[in-house]
Amino acid sequence: MKSLIAAFLMLFTVAACAEPQSGFEYAPTQQVIPTENPAKIEVTELFWYGCPHCYQLEPQVSAWVKKQGKDVVFKRVPGIARPDWAPGAKAFYAMEALGVGEKLHVPLFDAIHKQRSIKPDNDAALIDWIAKQGGLDRKKVEEAYNSFSVNTKMMRATQVFRASGATGVPTLIIEGKYMTSSTLAGSNEEALKVADYLIEKVRTENSGKR
Repeated sequence: MKSLIAAFLMLFTVAACAEPQSGFEYAPTQQVIPTENPAKIEVTELFWYGCPHCYQLEPQVSAWVKKQGKDVVFKRVPGIARPDWAPGAKAFYAMEALGVGEKLHVPLFDAIHKQRSIKPDNDAALIDWIAKQGGLDRKKVEEAYNSFSVNTKMMRATQVFRASGATGVPTLIIEGKYMTSSTLAGSNEEALKVADYLIEKVRTENSGKR
């Protein structure tokens, strides 16, 4: 009997240790970031087009999103940790405003990291690329790129990055209060597993409020 109890306790300890730990595989955000829909669990990916790790994560996170429940909503927010990250963020929001965001998101990553035909910190080159790849008038793209609405979203993205306490990208923020990354979790694959854990954690927390 004692050996069975000892074995059970050992298994329990191993299981407990396998569970992601706050301060190790994930961390609370520096500030709680307001989410848009209280009926949904919001997952936000902070990314930068110039980041090779974000490029590697892109197909993995896209596949992961498709497996999530209907109560999970996913969105991307460009990280703006330095001034030279701003052009890529403006490109993201300009493409979104022009209705070509979904079409050109991955191709822009490819152009930067695979073809190496464009740099993510060059405003003029990004505008030219969006116009050509999207079949759009360059002046229209430039106007969207420098528009008030895009600049407003840029300010919001900057606030989200700072409030999260993230030190790099890619970073996944769950419900505006937990975050994980390949650096914290150990790899992109592990970061997505930790994100699954945090989504379930939020579900449990939300059920306790009802």
